[in-house]
Amino acid sequence: MDSLKAFFKLPRTIYILFAARIINSIGSFVYPLLTILLTAKLGFSNEVAGRIITIAISVGGIGMLLGGRLADRIGRKKILVLSSLLGAIAFIICAFMGTSRDIVYIIIAGNFFSIAQWPTVNAMVTDTTTKETRQSAFSLLYLGTNIGVAVGPLLAGFLINSHLKLFFLLDAITTIVSLIPVIIFVKDTLPSKEAIESIGEKDTERAEKGTVFRALLKRPILLIFTFVSVIYSLIYAQYTFGIPLFVNDIFGNTNGPKIYGTLMSVNAVQVILMTLFIIGFTKRIKPIINISIAGLLFAFGFGMLYFSKYLYLFVISTVTWTLGEIVLTVNSNVFIANNSPITHRGRFNAVISFIQESGFALAPLLTGIFMAHLGIKNIWPIIFGLSVIGALMMFFLFVAEKARNKKESTT
Repeated sequence: MDSLKAFFKLPRTIYILFAARIINSIGSFVYPLLTILLTAKLGFSNEVAGRIITIAISVGGIGMLLGGRLADRIGRKKILVLSSLLGAIAFIICAFMGTSRDIVYIIIAGNFFSIAQWPTVNAMVTDTTTKETRQSAFSLLYLGTNIGVAVGPLLAGFLINSHLKLFFLLDAITTIVSLIPVIIFVKDTLPSKEAIESIGEKDTERAEKGTVFRALLKRPILLIFTFVSVIYSLIYAQYTFGIPLFVNDIFGNTNGPKIYGTLMSVNAVQVILMTLFIIGFTKRIKPIINISIAGLLFAFGFGMLYFSKYLYLFVISTVTWTLGEIVLTVNSNVFIANNSPITHRGRFNAVISFIQESGFALAPLLTGIFMAHLGIKNIWPIIFGLSVIGALMMFFLFVAEKARNKKESTT
């Protein structure tokens, strides 16, 4: 009940971003089904598709770095609106290219612009909240994403086979519509000079001078956390690459996209129903411990796919790794926000996400290679092992953080 009350005490900007996120996510068709688009519709092999997705994610990472830097320099709102519009335009172009393989270049360009908005939104949430309200704020946006995703991939799974033009157009249209409330009601949240100077020297959000890398080096716990998170990204990326290929392999190219869309809807509905409960249950637990628990949930959720041949086992797997997703997403965003300097919020979100997403970028490439040599089924024991390793490393980081805090309290 306390977790529910916290959702009604947030700034207006958060509610507007929440509404925009729902609209945008309802039309999030292209990237969740990109693997199927490349293999089933455009005829690329699994390995080549993995390379293409790796390139797309890498290019998107460059866009994210640029977006974060510009968000700290010229403002959050301008970059959010501009990058989203350019991403939508790219998909409008794709809608009229049919099944030409040249569409890959436009999709990659669209990813560059679309991902540039990520650090901007996270910076806006951090700007308008406090340490006490951030978990609720980030959870609400995460909830908004999944309200939309509960509908989007399911519809996309049907559109991709027979209405490819509509598949791209609806993604672009929902992006544009989602910007309307932001343009009208949201003011820029870039911190003022007074706000920057009000942060105390011992606060983890204190202002920093110099480059983002110099500022990040002054926060070693956050830096180590960032690199350990690469393992988590590589594991979590299997929901966009390993799982759709595995589903297609078992159920065929005709039923595979529909079943995968159904699994993604199960994922989204579970997030909608359980996020409030998970927040209440984990609120008093240290974020790093929660993230370690998420690693164990990933281990069992993805690892059990090795034994999965029937739809109900895929559903159980999805339910398990989704629990890990909920815990990981909320706690990671809060941990990063609480340890980012007020002067570098956009850049910290961009650089940290860029490093973390290298796991997402490498996952299709590495998974495609492993599948080519070991078979699709045998990737899941490897993912299980990586998940356990990631969970243990996060726990050791918690021990290090606890020792640091104890040392600081005695000085």
